[in-house]
Amino acid sequence: MKSSRGLDDRSREAHAGERTRSARRRSDDRPAPRDTPVQLIDETGQAHADEQYRMPASDALREAYRMLVEGRRLNEQCTALVKQGRLAVYPSSHGQEACQVAAAMVLGEGDWLFPTYRDTVAVVGRGVRPADAMVMLRGDWHGGYDPAVYGVAPQATPLATQLLHAVGFAHAAKMRGEDTVVLALCGDGATSEGDFHEAMNFAAVFHVPVVFLVQNNGFAISVPLSRQTAATSLAHKAIGYGMPGQGVDGNDVAAVLSVLTAAVDRAREGGGPSLVEAHTYRMQPHTNADDDTRYRERDEVQLWIARDPITRMSTHLRASGALDDDAQQTIAEGAERMASDLRDAMNVDPEIDPEDLFRWVTAQRSPQLAEQWELLRGEIDRDRMVTTEGGAR
Repeated sequence: MKSSRGLDDRSREAHAGERTRSARRRSDDRPAPRDTPVQLIDETGQAHADEQYRMPASDALREAYRMLVEGRRLNEQCTALVKQGRLAVYPSSHGQEACQVAAAMVLGEGDWLFPTYRDTVAVVGRGVRPADAMVMLRGDWHGGYDPAVYGVAPQATPLATQLLHAVGFAHAAKMRGEDTVVLALCGDGATSEGDFHEAMNFAAVFHVPVVFLVQNNGFAISVPLSRQTAATSLAHKAIGYGMPGQGVDGNDVAAVLSVLTAAVDRAREGGGPSLVEAHTYRMQPHTNADDDTRYRERDEVQLWIARDPITRMSTHLRASGALDDDAQQTIAEGAERMASDLRDAMNVDPEIDPEDLFRWVTAQRSPQLAEQWELLRGEIDRDRMVTTEGGAR
């Protein structure tokens, strides 16, 4: 019995030693997030050197600025279209454009973006025509664009469901030996959903090439972050799953670009998943149906105006000589053309075919669907006859 216990003791010691070595290796490869979010350009436009993350090149920052301006104009135009009855709903990302732009810029041609309902600017940044990106928000039956053409999954309205799809897509790409990285977007509210935790755990266990970008804008509709988690930060949640996490100033497009680029490169090189928490703020209501004055003070919103990502980048580029009046005017005119084209497209009433309700459900229409369509068509024909007869009188 003593010999058996001794063997058990040695076995336990060996296992404990291996666990310690494994934990040390994981700790070295997956450092804890910093206490302060990564920042390369502060609120005044001043650049700051960072030992780990490098400032993007000037041409990349100029392109980011152009996309920021167009993204802000898109948010403004879509908000106006809702008021005009041309959009059913629009979740504005006004103030969060730096996260959106960086997400679009860091991905390669073969990579994929899995967006939320608030990530229209990122979707457009991947090349989707603004009018096509509005189709779902207009209330049509389809998503408006072919995901395979742009590497952009349909925008997801349910919280966090797209994260599971993103992880599954990344896992399949890895099994096929493809050089694909998936960037999955979500908000802070999504981190309270079970889908978020399942996606994070699966991604870490199966070591899939996916980067999670959490846009922490302070509120899950009306619920503040303090009522969602007691964690030090959302980035710290990565530690429990066995992946690196990092916080970044979400209104500093240079920092978001640098941090996301490092995470995407790591995933492409076989390093597995990462979690990035971008600290930003939703300047406007959750959607046009929301009254944000019921849960946050105007003074709080005003504080974030000084942290505007567009003003910050404009100040920095002008100070470095990378942006002048002519270039800024050209960018503004391009954004206005985009908004004008979107207005023209949205002011055309869509042609609605009721049979589309049945045409695309299955490849071959079932007898039940055929019967339902005949019933509906009969009602439409009868209504048309009544309308015609009424007009004739």
